[in-house]
Amino acid sequence: MRKDCCKAAVISLLCIIIPSASAQDATAVRTEIIAQGLDHPWALAFIDRKRMLVSERAGTLRVVQAGVPISAPVAGLPKIYVGGQGGLLDVITDRQFSSNRIIYFCYSKAANAKTGGNGNSTALASARLSDDATQLEQVKVLFNQQPKFDSRAHFGCRIVENTDGTLFLTLGDRFSRMQDAQTLNNHHGKIVRIRKDGSVPTDNPFVGKPGALAEIWSIGHRNVQGATLGPDGKLWTHEHGPQGGDEINRPQAGKNYGWPVITYGENYGGGKIGAGLTAKAGMEQPLHQWTPSIAPSGMRFLRSDRYGKAWQGNLFVGSLKFHYLARLELKDSKVVHEERLLQNVGQRIREGPDGLLYVLTDEANGQLLRVLPAKY
Repeated sequence: MRKDCCKAAVISLLCIIIPSASAQDATAVRTEIIAQGLDHPWALAFIDRKRMLVSERAGTLRVVQAGVPISAPVAGLPKIYVGGQGGLLDVITDRQFSSNRIIYFCYSKAANAKTGGNGNSTALASARLSDDATQLEQVKVLFNQQPKFDSRAHFGCRIVENTDGTLFLTLGDRFSRMQDAQTLNNHHGKIVRIRKDGSVPTDNPFVGKPGALAEIWSIGHRNVQGATLGPDGKLWTHEHGPQGGDEINRPQAGKNYGWPVITYGENYGGGKIGAGLTAKAGMEQPLHQWTPSIAPSGMRFLRSDRYGKAWQGNLFVGSLKFHYLARLELKDSKVVHEERLLQNVGQRIREGPDGLLYVLTDEANGQLLRVLPAKY
């Protein structure tokens, strides 16, 4: 039914060589297995130059380091709803992690039966990672997506720390509630912005607007599973379209990104969505779109020159559907060239403190791979 939950094939070779098509600075890359045996790994966050936290969708958090067995699950996580696309999803470290050891993680959370209600939604929490990295302390839920709805799909769940210290969180439309993405009285199909204590910044665009939830930053999104700060210091995201129409956007305060009124995709199995529009006044056009859908997951601007100057500043996006890593060259915020790397490998992307790219494969026996220049 949903093209955006495809899984990649298991990598069968230790190293894969892919020549680059760049005429400016030809290079090649290979992959090195850092860890394997991960259960649908979703995100990674470095806690020092060698160790990483890796979230597993099954609801566990691990410490991973090259040459060292994967850790036992980190203790102290809250109760997590696991099903379909739901589970433990993104994890990031605070910009001051080296001194405060604070992390942020988002996950799917079921309603509390003791207080009534049903369904599930995306939640964002903070915690302190213990000095020995074995447990979470001082866990605090900062945000709960409202309303809860019984669905196994479209949780969104990417976290970005903004330059001003606030947190962006991406939220899916819950699939069958897609019309909610155009209304302000719910968090479905939205990007929200909060402070690190869970409070709402007073300069959020809908603060004080009657009937609007104050956490909302932008609307009209489908299922955003890639988010990062660009070289311009602004938020960049990508989101899953339906059958076609995956998008890259640069969400700005108060703006409407169109879903489901405008889209370059169509219903699964064919047929237009709504009136079949691709543009409408008052709604933003994507900076880039993929049709057919590639099912993007994870995105990262490469800031280092470890792969040559031509790649520095490029945007990297994983494809769940076609199992590759896309390298995108941009000019004036537009994609001018796309190259497919690591075919049958690429998934969720990060750049490490060593300036290298790291890739997770969304498998029951998932791997963490380091992408190396061929001459590394």
